[in-house]
Amino acid sequence: MRNALITGANKGIGFAAARRLGGSGVEVLIGARDPEKGEEAAALLRAEGIDAEAVRIDVTDPAGVRAAAAQVKERHGHLDILVNNAGVLPEATAAEQVEGPMDLRMFRTTFDTNVFGAVAVTEAFLPLLSAAPAGRIVNVSSTMGSLADQTDPDSGYYGMIVPAYQSSKAALNSITIALSKALADTPVKVNAVCPGWVKTDLGGPDNKAAAPMTPDEGAAIVTQMALVGADGPTGGFFDRSGPVRW
Repeated sequence: MRNALITGANKGIGFAAARRLGGSGVEVLIGARDPEKGEEAAALLRAEGIDAEAVRIDVTDPAGVRAAAAQVKERHGHLDILVNNAGVLPEATAAEQVEGPMDLRMFRTTFDTNVFGAVAVTEAFLPLLSAAPAGRIVNVSSTMGSLADQTDPDSGYYGMIVPAYQSSKAALNSITIALSKALADTPVKVNAVCPGWVKTDLGGPDNKAAAPMTPDEGAAIVTQMALVGADGPTGGFFDRSGPVRW
């Protein structure tokens, strides 16, 4: 049985992706900062007949990330799928006022999770992915990080100005490309995905009312790329309609 670790999987898109992967016969490891919330999510999935367990992992804590990797290695020996899903958008959810478009606090907080967190997790789990027959890495990005869309007046994303979040996702996209090149001679495939505008806590309290998609709908592309076959793409950026412009 294949297994998958999804960070930030106790709710939202991460939980929906875990449910979808579990329904496809994948053993899911629910990555969560709060161990109680992680176990609650895993228990919900087990009640549905899905093989699930909780893994405590705070992507902003490198030592904790390494400990989580050691735990997975001890219990499973390898990792088939890694979904870097944990993300933040403090420019929309911060309790304090954002000090203009170049608020350094927002950049530090955002990059700590969205970029450095994804790098820390990938670094720690890459040996376990390499030990699997065909490892898969899915980086949950956003079209808001697309430079093409940010500069295209005809794009629905053109008017969105959250520079810390947008630049963090552009960085994650660049990492996706570089890592796919570094792993080109291995069975490991690396892709970035945009779930779309989904009803989650990420965009603040108004987001759930305004967003047109459910977490399950957003998780469809995550699952699709997590389960991509040997003839599938690597180093790409996709949403439910196909390739996304960089």
